[in-house]
Amino acid sequence: MIVCMTSPKLAIQTDLGRMYCRQVGGEAIVPSITTVISMDKLDLSGWAGYMAAKALSDDHRLVHAVGDRGQLRSLIRDAAGAAEAYRDSAAARGDRVHNYAEQRALRALDLEHDLEAAQAALEANNELGFARHFDQWWDDYNVQPIAAEVTVWNHSVGYAGTIDLVAKIGGRTCLVDYKTKNTDRDGFVKRPDDKVIMQLAAACKAEEQVVDAERGAWKEWGYGTDTMLLAVALGETGSRTFMAPPQALPDYWSKFYALRRNWEAAFKIAQSRASLVEITPPAQ
Repeated sequence: MIVCMTSPKLAIQTDLGRMYCRQVGGEAIVPSITTVISMDKLDLSGWAGYMAAKALSDDHRLVHAVGDRGQLRSLIRDAAGAAEAYRDSAAARGDRVHNYAEQRALRALDLEHDLEAAQAALEANNELGFARHFDQWWDDYNVQPIAAEVTVWNHSVGYAGTIDLVAKIGGRTCLVDYKTKNTDRDGFVKRPDDKVIMQLAAACKAEEQVVDAERGAWKEWGYGTDTMLLAVALGETGSRTFMAPPQALPDYWSKFYALRRNWEAAFKIAQSRASLVEITPPAQ
């Protein structure tokens, strides 16, 4: 059994999102799955405004700043970045949880791992609940890992991505994507956004998987048919597992394909630096 793990060096951050290269040090030539999906933008202005207002109202300095315009401007500047700070904090938390999940899978595969360091990172941020509930999910579903953090590539459409886990669960081969989620007011871990179906559909349509990132060696992708696609919401209070409905996959794939074309158009426009050209009145 060949276990394929992604190298972070295969993904490069660009002005138009994350892109992938074929081997370490190579040219980034295709967008990531998540970059393509990000073309379907959400209007988060309301949420950003709420986060700013909440940050300002919760700031203990506010009571002393009333009547002092200089201090109020300083508090407003700090509050304006609340949404970005929350996003960055959530992303860092997600990285820590994903790393723990990867190390847990590597240990199960008898491969080199550093599960203790991953657990220590969660403990240092008071996030051990994520690890505890991930381990419970792993045991409850009797997960039998095949590969962790697999980089895949689709030449026909032109994209690449990384799959969190390929595993046997209940006798079925599954592609698994983890989503770290908060807990709602009723104590339930929040469900993932349905966009994860598009992400899983694109992963399922891969054509190759990496074997050696340093040499740029790839092999045929072997998990595109008869595969169950799962999104696992991991929280500090529990976990929830969702299956992508097979009947919906063609429509989600069609949407992904359209977004890929949208990304390509944006990429070409950015490369050409095309913009409006000012002209003078015609000669009299």
